[in-house]
Amino acid sequence: MVEESLSKMEITLNNGNKMPAFGLGTYKIREPQVIEAAVDAALKAGYRLFDSAAVYGNEAALGEAFRKLLPKYNLEREDIFITTKLSPVDHGDYEVVESAYKKSLSNLGVEYVDLYLIHFPGSVRLAPSDARNPELRRKTWKALNELYDEGRVNSIGVANFTVRHLQDLNIRAGGVFPVVNQVEWHPYFHQTELRDYCRKNDICLQAYGSLGGASSGDKALLEEPLVKEIAEGHKSGAAQVLLAWALQQDVAVIPKSATPARIRDNICIDFKLTEAEINKLNALGGNAKKYAWDPKEMCTNIRRNQRV
Repeated sequence: MVEESLSKMEITLNNGNKMPAFGLGTYKIREPQVIEAAVDAALKAGYRLFDSAAVYGNEAALGEAFRKLLPKYNLEREDIFITTKLSPVDHGDYEVVESAYKKSLSNLGVEYVDLYLIHFPGSVRLAPSDARNPELRRKTWKALNELYDEGRVNSIGVANFTVRHLQDLNIRAGGVFPVVNQVEWHPYFHQTELRDYCRKNDICLQAYGSLGGASSGDKALLEEPLVKEIAEGHKSGAAQVLLAWALQQDVAVIPKSATPARIRDNICIDFKLTEAEINKLNALGGNAKKYAWDPKEMCTNIRRNQRV
């Protein structure tokens, strides 16, 4: 038994702001009543970080859920941490990015978000090999910097960026470093080079897909014999083992679920993995099984509901 649940950890970002290490992902959750039930269960269980994106199509439903439910738990806007992301169709100069940001704020019913991310390292309007992608990426990051400098967003970051994308962004664009890089991260797929680069530059890695392909019906990771063996040893569930594995390596997590019982279970992590257990889980990376979009290739035809 640990003194405090791993899910209660906070991470100090490179700009000094604090972010809960554990939050609720909302990918594929779009129906207002389902969003409301999920947020209700999450707030009751102690979640304080909620992750959305323009392309998820659920910002408005999420905002309405906050309006209804924060008073129920005697919470104010400042008591929760809201993340949303710039759509890859809205890369561009300040006017384009600001317009997209204002739309997200209006949908969410808030005056600011705690973290605003560039969702993709490329634009859907350009071919993957188009030489304009890097320049457009830098222009977009410059626009986020301006929003940050104006005090209109608490923190800015990126998602799905590789080391190459990060190096190009930081070296040529200047300004502040991203506080977060949100990427696919689980025992079947974790990138040592990316982790080391982010640690060196004080960029928090935040994992999506912590449970593998579970959100798409692929339960291979949850049913992995090693994961189940470790879970039995700690008298816990497989999901909690996978989340603890990330948290103990300073990787924040945003497990997605629309099921109240699972939302409650996911945050209940009252154990710590041993170093040997972490190493064994790390070794599963030899499977190199990736479930989400590959940022090494710029996708030009992203469906609205594609996992990113």
